[in-house]
Parts: sequence; structure tokens; C-alpha cells
Amino acid sequence: MRTYRELFRVPEFRPLFLLIATQIAGTTVNGLALGTLVYSATGSPLLAAISIFGPSFAQVVGATTLLSVADRVPPRAALAGVALFLGAGALVLALPGWPIWALFVVIFFMGLAGSMGGGVRWGLLGEILPEGGYLLGRSVINMSVGATQISGFALGGALLTVATPRQVLLIGATLYLTAALVARFGLGRRPPRAVGRPSVRRTWQVNVRLWAAPARRYVYLALWLPNGLVVGCEALFIPYAPEAAGALFVAGALGMLAGDTIVGRFVPAGWRHRLITPLQLLLGAPYLLFVLPIPLPVAALAAAAASAGFGAGVLLQQRLVDLTPADMRGQALGLHSSGMLTMQAVAATVAGAVAQYLPVGAAMATMAVLSLTVVLLLRPGLRIPADARTPEPAAA
Repeated sequence: MRTYRELFRVPEFRPLFLLIATQIAGTTVNGLALGTLVYSATGSPLLAAISIFGPSFAQVVGATTLLSVADRVPPRAALAGVALFLGAGALVLALPGWPIWALFVVIFFMGLAGSMGGGVRWGLLGEILPEGGYLLGRSVINMSVGATQISGFALGGALLTVATPRQVLLIGATLYLTAALVARFGLGRRPPRAVGRPSVRRTWQVNVRLWAAPARRYVYLALWLPNGLVVGCEALFIPYAPEAAGALFVAGALGMLAGDTIVGRFVPAGWRHRLITPLQLLLGAPYLLFVLPIPLPVAALAAAAASAGFGAGVLLQQRLVDLTPADMRGQALGLHSSGMLTMQAVAATVAGAVAQYLPVGAAMATMAVLSLTVVLLLRPGLRIPADARTPEPAAA
């Protein structure tokens, strides 16, 4: 599978694509509204940031307790249920009179639900696409996520000029409920990929099996650490250029779209593994320039070039799929998604702390140096061949 036309001819890909785009739009609009609501109530930038990144922090809890759901429930029912739960959570957040601590409790449980949904979505994507189609499908979805986030932030910002944050949260809830309808009526009925009941014990058993194989372990670290540290650079765009941060975010999003397009559509199969490390080095290298007093156009070009390196993530996800038995792929991809979001939230927090003591540009360069160092340290492990992975132990 090499063309977008072939991809969209797969019947279930179209509703899955629409489901993911709608849910991302809801998450983006809700995050902006919720951050505005919390900041107006508390005046605290920290609490406002946590209200946006709170669901990402909750992902690590979901990854260690709930991910067995990803392979052990029917995908259509799981995706519809997660979207309904997120919609209900957004409706609760929109109700007046809640104390701040109660809002954070709701945000936490929404993050737990999101950790389950990620594993189900990506496992289903690998199931509905033919052999060799996952990389192209995931790159297209990554591109749509970037475009949807840009549109969602623009829409949310426009709505907040004419509506209250609670009213915008209601719009976000509507988007989630729409996603639930797409899942229920657009996706076909499929059985679970694995037998047995989901449980915390089962989640731990499979996570241990996933982590036991050295080849998979290095892939996970490569998926989580370098790009997470670079997201720490992006988290400093606002203090770096308060009047033009939007231009930097847009440039980064455009670079990510370009990288995913090139990797998913044009890179020959024989080159894919060779490009992982160069693309990951590209993630951090341009941010070294930010230690200098560079003009805004140069900064925007650097952000765009760096974000093209996120295309390495698509290649690493394909490698993860190749290294993982079919009955664990949903949880394997869910573990990747949860770990990635958690690392991004942690790196954004670390970058903010570093910027308390260093100039913002120097803090961004520091995060870039950490990212480049990690890439070079992980490079030997990514050379472990797929057929040399640790034999899979029998499931308990």
C-alpha cells in the first residue's frame, strides 16, 4: 500500500480517521477552554498548565493499570465508550460551582480513559489495514492530528472571544459525543484480539513481556525520550516570543506535517530503518540555534526543520508493530502512546523549571542537547535485528 487513494479505499479507515480527528478537536478545544477557566479562577500559570497537561500525566497510571483493555474488549464498543466518557467528563467540567480540586479529579479520570482509547485505536488501525499499510495509515493520521490541533486552537481561541470557557467546554463535549456516534455506526463489529478478562494484573503481565525484549525496549525509549525532550523546547515558545509564539507553533506543525508526509509516502522500505537516527538528530539540532539572538524568521525555520524529525516516530511505530505478536499490539501501541504523552508533559515541566534559571533560548538549547545525547546513546540498541528479540514467554 503506497498511495492515499488505496488507503482511503479501506472501508473502516475512513470512519476511524474521522473518529480520531473529531476526538482530537474536542481535546484541543477543551484544553484551551479549561486552561483559560482555571487561570481566570486562580491566576496561577502553573495550575493552568497542569489543567492542560493533567490528562497526559494520568496516562502513566493508565499504562500500568488499564492497558490490557486495549486487546481484550471489542474495539468498536471500547472506542464508543471512551468517547462517551470523555463527553460526559467535558459536560461535568462545564457545570458551574465546582471547586478547583474537583476539576482536577475529573481531568485525571479523563486522562485514564484516554490511555485506554489510544491502545484500542492504534491496535485497530493495524488490524484493519493490509500488510505493510500501517506506516502510511499512521503517517496520514499524524498529519491530520497536527492539522486538527492547529484548527482546534484557532477555533477555541475564536470561540473564547465570543463565549465563556464553560460554553466552549460544551462544544468540546459535543465533539466527543460526535466521535462516539462515528465509532458506533461507522466501525464494524470485531472480536477482541486476545482472550481473557482485562485487569490490572493482566496489564502488568503484558507490560513485562513487552519490556522484556531488548529490541522492543530500545524502540520504546527511542519513541519516548528524544521527542519528549524536544516538546520541552516547544513548551517555551510563549516565553521565548510572547508576541509571535503562534508563528512558531504553526511553523512546527507544518514541519511535522512535511516530515510525516515524506516518511509515510515517499521513503522506500529499504531506507526506513537507516533514517531513524538521522531524523531523531534533526529533532534537536535546530534548537541549538536558540541560544543565539536569532531573528524570528530564522527561529520559525529552525522549529519547522526540527519538527520534520518527528517522522522518525512513524518509523519506530512500524518497527514496534513488527516486533510484537498480534495479540499484544493494542497494548504495545497504547504503552507507546501513554509513555510518549507522559514524557512530553514531564519534559515541558522540566523545561519550564530550567527556564527559571537560564535565559529561555539557553533553556531550549539545553533540552536539545539532552535530546541529541539520548539519540546517540540509544543508537546501538536500535540496531538489534527483529529476529534477535527475546523469545515470548507463555502468557499466564
